[in-house]
Amino acid sequence: MRDLHLKGNINTLKGKLKQKYGDLTDDDLAFMEGKEDEFIGNLQKKLNKSREEIAGELRKMMEE
Repeated sequence: MRDLHLKGNINTLKGKLKQKYGDLTDDDLAFMEGKEDEFIGNLQKKLNKSREEIAGELRKMMEE
């Protein structure tokens, strides 16, 4: 998971995540630089998906 670098893409990703998962709150999407694993962990708990699924979705969203 460490190869997923969200810096610079985070605001775009937050918008896409809110669009896809309308029940996510700003608190759910709180992100601190260098804390990608924590961010993915929070999404994992909220969305009930594996870390790999979340990371895969984030990678796909970054490519769009």
